[in-house]
Order: sequence, then C-alpha cells, then structure tokens
Amino acid sequence: MEPAPDVVRCPWGDDPQMIAYHDREWGRELHGETALFERMSLEAFQSGLSWAVILRKRERFREVFAGFDPPTVAAFGEADVARLLDDAGIVRNRQKIEATISNARTVVALDEPLDDLLWSFAPGPRPAPVTYADVPATTPESVAMAKTLKKRGFRFVGPTTAYALMQATGMVNDHLADCVAREAAGAV
Repeated sequence: MEPAPDVVRCPWGDDPQMIAYHDREWGRELHGETALFERMSLEAFQSGLSWAVILRKRERFREVFAGFDPPTVAAFGEADVARLLDDAGIVRNRQKIEATISNARTVVALDEPLDDLLWSFAPGPRPAPVTYADVPATTPESVAMAKTLKKRGFRFVGPTTAYALMQATGMVNDHLADCVAREAAGAV
C-alpha cells in the first residue's frame, strides 16, 4: 500500500521512481554477496552523478553485469569492457567499468564474506536527523570502511561512496525523523 500523498518524506523531489526507491529500498537492511556487490558497484557508478540517473539505468546495469554475480563479473575480460563501453544503457566510464570487474575479482578472493566485511563498519544507533543538514557526507566509520576496502584491493570506494553504501544498505538510517519511511527502515 502506498502512503497518502500528503505524508512527510525526505526531500528527494517528486520523481516517482525516486520516491519508490526511497520508500521501499533506501535505508532498509540489505545482506548477501550479490546484493551488496550490486549496491557497491552502483554507488561507484553514481560518483559524480545523480542517483536518479543510476536508478533509471539500474535494470540495464543488472543485465550487462550478469546480475552482479561476482564470479561471473570477475571473469569479464577486455572484450566485455569494450561491450560495456558501447552500451548506451549504462554509464560508459572505462575506469568505473574496470573498477567493477576488479572489485568482483576482489570479492571472489576475500577471506571472509563480503557481508561480514561491510557490516563490520555499521555504527551503533544515533539520533534521527531532523534536516538534511544533519546528515553527514562521511563518518569515521565510512572513512575506516573506505580505507580497509582500498587496502583489500577495492576501487572507487572513497569515504563518501562508502557512506552512501552504508545509507543505501541500512547500515545507517538517515531517513529524517518525521519521514514516513524511517520506521520501516529500522532504528539504526
């Protein structure tokens, strides 16, 4: 059931796709290697762009990156890079494409589950933000996550991207205090 049109939401605009993502996905706890690898990859592709752009292209990203299955993406070669660079349905940035393939190889080689690694940086509960001015771009936890991920060989995972990943996967709940989606996202 959709919330009534007069409900209070985080100020994400009026794009129906963004509203649906906000209400149903963003800030909800997410686990699993494939799901987390997808979000990590999409957050990297989003760097420097609007999330709305990535959201509109998400289904195509899923198609061309084999559902973000890490072993499959890890096996991509130069022909796949060329194929991806020719696909107007995704963000055609060589560095981001190559980073996604490299990151898949890193996921496959990890000595612990990606889920455990990423969630080890989830901070404890904190007060709900009242305005977007209360929402940081980075935190000590996202800085630590980025540093550890880079040390492990991941690319395109700076502190801001790491924090966006934490927000998107429910490691933190940055829905505003009076947002209709805050309670459904959990009390982290």
